[in-house]
Amino acid sequence: MQQDTLDLEMLVALVEDVATAELLPRYRHVTSRRKSDGSLLTEADLAVQRELRQALQARFPQYALLGEEMSAEEQQHLLAAGQAGLWCLDPLDGTGNFAAGIPIFAVSLALIRSGRVELGVVHDPLRGESFWARRGAGAWLDGERLRVPDAPETLADTTGLVDLKRLPAPLATALATRPPYRSQRSFGSVALDWCWLAAGRCHVYLHGSQRLWDYAAGALVLQEAGGAGGLLSDFAGDWQHAVDLAPRIGLGAANAPLLAAWRRWIDDARQAPDDSSSSS
Repeated sequence: MQQDTLDLEMLVALVEDVATAELLPRYRHVTSRRKSDGSLLTEADLAVQRELRQALQARFPQYALLGEEMSAEEQQHLLAAGQAGLWCLDPLDGTGNFAAGIPIFAVSLALIRSGRVELGVVHDPLRGESFWARRGAGAWLDGERLRVPDAPETLADTTGLVDLKRLPAPLATALATRPPYRSQRSFGSVALDWCWLAAGRCHVYLHGSQRLWDYAAGALVLQEAGGAGGLLSDFAGDWQHAVDLAPRIGLGAANAPLLAAWRRWIDDARQAPDDSSSSS
């Protein structure tokens, strides 16, 4: 099946149906356990992955599915063999929120071909919002064309969406003690982070470690909505396409001038001496 014949709205409806059936009944009624990496796993994660895998295989048998809740060995094998097409799924992005009863989580699904993310769907079942994008054709929110709204002209007037705990200590300290923006948020769902940046709910973004299933769909939504940013392997490095299993830094902004100012501030903060211990 070629890219231009895949019914993206049908795919969105499929994700919505599975999320409604498998996530909503379990919300606030679920137990969780710790995985080997310390993150949480619930029966909801496994149920969504199972149901979407079955539904996608029935409709698109030519594509395998790489899910977060697979072993690293299986993920690597699927990615290496998936040049003709591969679904990439985070069945519950924001599992910690879901398990704690915090109403911020989503299902994230992307289609990868030849090392590029071609389609992305992010569905927020509690708000009933679906973001989706097709490479080169735009992004949508609930069927309406999505374009990043106008943002403040200066970094000092922005709202930052920043996850402090995954950043190098000197940078996290600088952000906490002399923040460059007007206010700061952190919500616990990477897929929604990218989409909310695209929708203008924040203006600059930073997350120190995210994986392919976290960012694949959401970062495409931002790109196709006209936002700026992407992925870095380290703060001094170049922008990455990053269709691999390595953790990446997510860095973004509502537009290119804000992104340039945001990255300059980050670079300066990383290189500045830490004088907090000598301050009175």
